[in-house]
Amino acid sequence: MSTDLMRGERLQIMLTREEVEALDTWRFSRRMPSRASAVRELLRRGLAAEGFAEAAFGTKSRDFGVGEGTPSKKDDAR
Repeated sequence: MSTDLMRGERLQIMLTREEVEALDTWRFSRRMPSRASAVRELLRRGLAAEGFAEAAFGTKSRDFGVGEGTPSKKDDAR
């Protein structure tokens, strides 16, 4: 295997059931070979996208999610 393709870093993330289902639906519809390859493709696309605002100071990890059930800043104010 080429050293260019070796991945020496491991990244672990926690996802909700809804986020995993969204990832798997996206992955299967594009015939991606694995969740890891789907995440890498989505990361590549996200990094290439324009118009993404920087997170405000104090923003928490939980403020970034996929789907309608994800907590938002408005929910935290209650």
